[in-house]
Amino acid sequence: MDDDRVWSFEESLWRASDERYHERVDPECIMALSHSPHLCRGEDAVNAVSGTPEWDQVSFHDQSISRPEEGMIVIGYKVRAEKGETQFAAACTSVYRRRGHDDWTVVQHAQVALGGKD
Repeated sequence: MDDDRVWSFEESLWRASDERYHERVDPECIMALSHSPHLCRGEDAVNAVSGTPEWDQVSFHDQSISRPEEGMIVIGYKVRAEKGETQFAAACTSVYRRRGHDDWTVVQHAQVALGGKD
């Protein structure tokens, strides 16, 4: 997956419906979140982010991509997301693994909420 598709994939998760999370979050995923339950895996990870707004505006900055081996992509970035009056800023990492041709899932995601402006 080229860099543009990586960022497009990640943005699609920020704008995702619950159904999209179930499709793209791997059953073995481990997440660390700034809100309770803070650390979760598998179906619990999907459930932890299922109530997240489908953000209207999402912007990434300080982006970094690593490809430590075939079929694995690691990204880090800061995000700003908005929906109406609700705003959220965080530093994040995600790890994707390829299950098949053009079939990628998230196996790790971490968010550290940034108070105010980053």
